[in-house]
Formats: sequence, C-alpha cells, structure tokens
Amino acid sequence: MTTNPDPASWLADHRDRLLEGLFTLLRAPSVSTDPAHAGDMRRTAAFLMAHVAGIGLQNVQLLDAGGHPAVYADWLGARAAPTVLLYGHYDVQPPDPLDLWHSPPFEPTIRDGRIYCRGASDDKGPFWTMLCALEAFFATQGGLPVNVKLLLEGEEEVGSRTLPAILQRHGEMLRAEVLISADGSMWRPDLVSVNMNSRGLCALEFSVTTADADLHSGRYGGGVANAVTTLCQIVATLHDADRRVAVEGFFEGLRPPSNLDRASIHAIGFDEAGFLAEIGARPGAVERGVPMLEAMWLRPTLEINGISGGYEGVGTKTVLPHAATAKITCRLGIGQDPVAVADAVERHLQAHCPEYATLRVQRGNDGARAYALPEDNPALLAVERVLETLHGKKPLHVGVGGTLPISSMIKQHLGMETVMMSFAVSDSNVHAPDEFIRLSSFDEGLQAWLLFLPELAASHKGHAV
Repeated sequence: MTTNPDPASWLADHRDRLLEGLFTLLRAPSVSTDPAHAGDMRRTAAFLMAHVAGIGLQNVQLLDAGGHPAVYADWLGARAAPTVLLYGHYDVQPPDPLDLWHSPPFEPTIRDGRIYCRGASDDKGPFWTMLCALEAFFATQGGLPVNVKLLLEGEEEVGSRTLPAILQRHGEMLRAEVLISADGSMWRPDLVSVNMNSRGLCALEFSVTTADADLHSGRYGGGVANAVTTLCQIVATLHDADRRVAVEGFFEGLRPPSNLDRASIHAIGFDEAGFLAEIGARPGAVERGVPMLEAMWLRPTLEINGISGGYEGVGTKTVLPHAATAKITCRLGIGQDPVAVADAVERHLQAHCPEYATLRVQRGNDGARAYALPEDNPALLAVERVLETLHGKKPLHVGVGGTLPISSMIKQHLGMETVMMSFAVSDSNVHAPDEFIRLSSFDEGLQAWLLFLPELAASHKGHAV
C-alpha cells in the first residue's frame, strides 16, 4: 500500500472522487417508510457494505431484526485507545411534494455552492464525510487513531422501529465508550455550536366515521354528520387559547428547563423576528409565556401532520364525507414517557368524539424518549476543542427540536452517551423539497473528523472517553 503521512493532503487530492461517491449514494431512493422502495433499501445497504469493506473496515455485516437492516463494521486495531461507535442512517424521507423541487429529488445537483438532493443533509452527506475521514487514515496511516465500530441504520426516519431489538441482540458487539452521531445539524451557518439534547417522539393516527359511505350533501346534509367537520372539531380541542396542549396528563414527568438550558438559550442572541421572516412565517404562534427557543428545543408539542377526507380533486363535488383521518406526532421533552403521552392523547380523542361518530386510533411503535447529554462528557469536550481549533472560538450549546431515537435507546440498552457531530445546518430544508448541504459544510466535516479521531486518542490517557 502506498502511504502518505498527511491524511488532509490525501483528502484534498481525492475530494472530487469522494464527492462522486456521495452522489452515487444520494441517487439511491432509500425511502424507508414506503414499501415500494424496499428494493432500493436493500441495494443501498449492499452499496454501503461494499464501500466500508473497501476502505479498510472489517467484520462487515447486516444487523437484521425484521425491518430494514443496519450496516455494521469495525476496526479494533488501536491498542490502548478508546473504542467509539460511529453512527449515521442511510434511509431518507419521501421526496413529496415533487412539484416543489427545482431539480430531481434523487439527482444531486450543485447550485450556488450547495448540493441539492434528498438525503444530502439528513443524513447521507454528514455520515459520508465521516467515512471519508476513515478512508483517509486507512490510506495514509494503515489504520485509525482509535478503535471504531460503525452502525449505519436503515430505519431512523420511521422511528428506529427495530433498533431496540438490534441493540438487545447485538449489544456486546456494539458496546463502546461513547456513540458519536453524524446525524443532527448545526443551528446556523454563522454560529459555531454543538447539539446538547434532542426531543423525543410518539405518533398516532386517528380516523372518524359517520356513515357507511360518502353521501349526497343536498339530500343528507344537515341530518347526517360530516366526518371532516367532526374530525376538525376534535382536533380543535387539542390546544387551548394560549396554544398550550390541552390534553390531560400530557405533561406528566416533564423536567423543567435548567439554569444551564436557559443560559445556553440566552447566549445564542436569537433574532426571533429575523428567524420568522426568513421562512415567511408570522409571530404569535408560540405557547403563551414560553420563549421561542425553549418552545422549539425543550418544550413538548402536539402537531397535526396531515388531514385527509372527502373530495380532494379539482373543482367541486357536493359530497358529505363519511370518513376522515388525521396524523399526529408529539415531540417530547426530557422526562416524558412516549407511551404514556400516546395513552393520554388517545384518551382525549375518545373523550371528545361525539356520540354520532366512531373513532379509531392507530398507534405507531413505542416512540423515543428525549435525550440530554451531560455537559462534562469527555467526547463532547473533544468535539468542542476541534470546533474551537477550526473556528477560533468556543462553540455554543444548542438544542435539537427533532428526534434522534438512537440516543435514548442506546442509553437505555447499553448505558452509552451520544455526542452529536454533524455539519449539516438546520436551514437545509431537511424533510422538505430542495433539501441541500453546503459544499463548505462538506469540507468542514472532512476537516473536523480528521482532527476529532486523533483528539479522542490523545485525550484518552488510560481512562474511558
């Protein structure tokens, strides 16, 4: 093997090829929620297995617990060095609505210094930079500064449905001192930050029926209930006039923000008006008495993600809908139990369904708890030192309004903490049309991973990371 003592120079020399590798990965429509893409999921996993084996990782295998499998690999040749579990996910959200994309959603397109494609930021671009750094060390040093275990999940976008079973079956193989996640995002492109927490999640879907079939609105209107109207009346009871969730028992167990949480929020210097203007939103939607960043990082929410029912085609159809459906997700704060929250929401829906309608609730999996990283975690401190080296200033601590299911699950099953290290940015249209990652973020990720792995090794000094 030809060696080069400088991994950074190797990355610079191979950047175009590494980007093309990312483009190949991005072209895979690995949509985990849609059974029509089951074949694409298998092919993406196979591509990743071949790739990680080709760059030097060993023991490459699929971890399958009945859903979309995870890709596992490791390299454990660094004596007296810590062992870290590196995490990312290869599944992506559906690209809909397709007509709002300015380029095909699964054809990576560079415009204005950005790569546009579904999965560019969430999470293929971020974990690809991690793999590129590993390849650079293997190519130039013949090994890694630390022992590495790799887990690339295939079900993060559907709530990590079979991840608990994978952790139970393969816990000893996956065990490490810390999990480093390439999933997540920076708060702003102009702000050096590290993510300290993520909210939990639970999901429900409920339907309302008022007759056996859709009816003529002239003949039956006024005498038979409209299912869409009935569903909307139920939905309207979920929040009170102060925009607070009005479900009894919803906030059970919620831990209030700490002084450190509030200090971190204050340090951001958040421009609420500018934030809203940038996305074309108006003020006034925040729960009364709750600061906006607290509402988006720490406060639990109950959101209606979609409502369907009746005629949705072009023009008018004078129909009385007999059935309607709504999808609900709840983002959860520290201390809340996702199953207990889902139970409370279901009881509320049943209690507010009128006697002339039938309500059915369909639950998702058991959901995921919120997660908070201790501020003195040694791996977190290593990330902070790397970011300070790159940017010349200490990073601020920020929250993540979204959910990283693995953080709470791996804490529960293996007792491991999760440190997030992603160089996507939260303005990257994640889960929306025109998702992108900045080329500058790609390059920053390469530099940071090159610095981070040796920093972990140097700071280990005989004690656990």
